[in-house]
Amino acid sequence: MLLLSRYIRKMPANTSCHQFCVGATQALRRHYLWRFPVKRMKEHPEERLCASVIIYSRLRREIWMVGDCHCLVGNEYFDNPKPYEQELAEMRVAKVRELLAQGVSQKELLQPHDPAREVMIPSMLEVMQNQNVTYAVVDGFPVAESKVRVIPLDFQSWQIVFASDGYPKITGTLEETEQLLDYQRKTDPLNIGTFKATKAFVEGNNSFDDRTYIRFEV
Repeated sequence: MLLLSRYIRKMPANTSCHQFCVGATQALRRHYLWRFPVKRMKEHPEERLCASVIIYSRLRREIWMVGDCHCLVGNEYFDNPKPYEQELAEMRVAKVRELLAQGVSQKELLQPHDPAREVMIPSMLEVMQNQNVTYAVVDGFPVAESKVRVIPLDFQSWQIVFASDGYPKITGTLEETEQLLDYQRKTDPLNIGTFKATKAFVEGNNSFDDRTYIRFEV
């Protein structure tokens, strides 16, 4: 995040989506050359520095979605989920329900060590072998640009919301979006109901994943 933030602050205003993908990749690759063996990173995608990014280009009036983030443009919702994410979530959910049926308490399943999540980790690592093949991320290797979602905007005024996938649902205000997240935490902290996720709300946390929310008008 810090490396990409530094790159984005310095990149030219007229940067295209393609140029961003190339430049952001190079920014991480330079870090590998200092810290990590590139050959190993190539063979082990699960060990790479990795980030999803959503950007609005004011000059080009485009939104670029690299990885699993989501946004609102006016009242229209857009996302760019990773493939297999739902299958992995279903795998974890099935194990949670099995453990609950065996008498394991919800409290035990909300601890940092989640036995249900362990079941899906091998499959998750397999999926990561397809990083920048079947889905796009910024990880220091060429971005799978065909998997980057580009949303062009016309020249009318728009209210835009960007958010990370730590919010199950997003609305036009941060307050309401946080309320929906809190409702999820209180009613289904294991994330096994209507909303299924690869993680639960660890006891004591007010979120199950990283979350970022920004609203602006153009």
